[in-house]
Amino acid sequence: MENTALRLTHNGKGFWLAGLGDQLALLPRERYGRSRWQGVDDLPSTLGAVDDDAPIILMAHEPDIFPQIKSAEKPVAITLSGHTHGGQVRLFGHSPVVPSRFGNRYAYGHVVERRPDGSDAHLLVSGGLGCSIAPVRFGVPPEIVLLELGSP
Repeated sequence: MENTALRLTHNGKGFWLAGLGDQLALLPRERYGRSRWQGVDDLPSTLGAVDDDAPIILMAHEPDIFPQIKSAEKPVAITLSGHTHGGQVRLFGHSPVVPSRFGNRYAYGHVVERRPDGSDAHLLVSGGLGCSIAPVRFGVPPEIVLLELGSP
């Protein structure tokens, strides 16, 4: 899903599944004369497609968008991300190098931060399966996350 939202129903309860385009997309050479990195994410239009108060599950490859998500007009129930691979090397709960402008803040795991209205915003960053750049993982085993959602 890229910058779209789809309303789904499970056990008679509705929710939205939304997905953002990459914040760091390598756009093709043919389109711009040379390949370049540019964000293709559009959070306002993605959340703008949500037209009721059902919970929103947002998938965003890179977790760096989370500060914007937690400040958005429409509250997102949970944001699911990856990209960082947990830093690939993790010692004592921290990674020396993380592909994020926020460093270890959104590198791995369940992150809870306050929204401007005082409620909690949730981010889940998976360590994923593979590697990026360096072919090494230490302290961050490969994982597939199974997230079971239920009503309060």
